[in-house]
Amino acid sequence: MSIDEELKILDVRLKQLRLDYEHYFLGTRPREPIAARREVEKKFVVLSNNPIQNTAARFRFNSLNSRYQAFKRKWNATLREIEAGTYRRHVFKAKLHDRQARPSASPATPPGPSNDALFDAYVEAAASCGQNVAGLSRERLAAVVAKQESQIRERVGCEKVSFRVVVQDGKVKLKASTAR
Repeated sequence: MSIDEELKILDVRLKQLRLDYEHYFLGTRPREPIAARREVEKKFVVLSNNPIQNTAARFRFNSLNSRYQAFKRKWNATLREIEAGTYRRHVFKAKLHDRQARPSASPATPPGPSNDALFDAYVEAAASCGQNVAGLSRERLAAVVAKQESQIRERVGCEKVSFRVVVQDGKVKLKASTAR
């Protein structure tokens, strides 16, 4: 097999390995693709031990090798985060699972008429989604709620508008409910 064919095969395997790791980190693949990683690693060792005379092929091999090394660093860092329990996706899923297990503490439930409870639920939900809550204050949220409440009353013609905090597509939103 020529060096160009071997490099094409290695490129395809590297792309597949990258996809396998992405699926593993997303949780759609149950196990880390260790066997595929070993195959790619062995192929890089074999090719690096053989001198490549063609400059274009040598350049392509070096490019593939540097891409693989970058992927390896990224994968190893993510695996260390998973082992330490600090991987963001897993932490988010764990918090979400805890909230679903305890529906009374869920920010998706109506916090009641109190603006303080609404603010606390909003801050908790935003922090769990990884959003910055540094610039948020009770006064700003109360002003937004008051503005939306008056607009909804005019548009719908209702007496009472209540708000609750929901998380949709990883974003925190206020949902209004009306009562006639």
